[in-house]
Amino acid sequence: MATTRILEWCGRLYIWLLLAFLYLPIIIMALMSFNVSPFYQLPFEWTTEWYASLWQNDQLISATWNSIEIAIITTIICTVLGSAASLALYRYEFRGKKVLQALLFPPIAIPWLITGTAMLIFFFGVGIGRGLFAILLGHVALALPYVIVVVSARLQTFAPELEEAARSLGANQWQVTSRVTLPWIMPGVIAGGLFAFAVSFDQFVVSYFLSTPGQTTLPVEIYAAIRKGFTPEINAVSTIIIVVSMALMLLTARFFKFGGEK
Repeated sequence: MATTRILEWCGRLYIWLLLAFLYLPIIIMALMSFNVSPFYQLPFEWTTEWYASLWQNDQLISATWNSIEIAIITTIICTVLGSAASLALYRYEFRGKKVLQALLFPPIAIPWLITGTAMLIFFFGVGIGRGLFAILLGHVALALPYVIVVVSARLQTFAPELEEAARSLGANQWQVTSRVTLPWIMPGVIAGGLFAFAVSFDQFVVSYFLSTPGQTTLPVEIYAAIRKGFTPEINAVSTIIIVVSMALMLLTARFFKFGGEK
């Protein structure tokens, strides 16, 4: 009994230490965005000066909006195409299907440095070049396999008898898909969309290779700002993004009951 108690407490301590390791840097960063000193000097003095300065930093604001717009468009494209591709792979048998499914995993496993270099060479070769459109294409190519894999995994729990029952009751293919299949796989579609948004919004390497001066995303702009000299404005924009992201995740989990009824 004593050994069990010790192991239980050790397990709890390990979990708390792990959570502290993950969240303490974020909490410290958020607190320092309200510190009057740009060099993180103590004692802590409360101010919102850096948030006011942030709204006057046109370069950082522009990069933030570029990241948001590209991430939203990437999410929409990847969610629609990825869900359609997953349904096609689930419903139909065709030559090369196994090869196609196997080719979904290399883009996830290949280092983004290699992928970014390859995209840069390819886009210049076909005349697309660099810029926001090239970044969007690169993000879609990176995020699409995540959506297909997640939605396909959800489809593995789907009973095909439900579709057959719907057809036997007179439903056409669109009604079967929209009223039977899609509601079942919706948690997978939402999860895949969130993956796509996260992959796009956080993407640095590919964005760095494909961006041009004045047309960058937030991760690239933060990297450039750190090289020039770190300012608490970066803490401010990071804090805003974290708060919004956490709120969206909690709302999504609440309304789609990813954690169950409780």
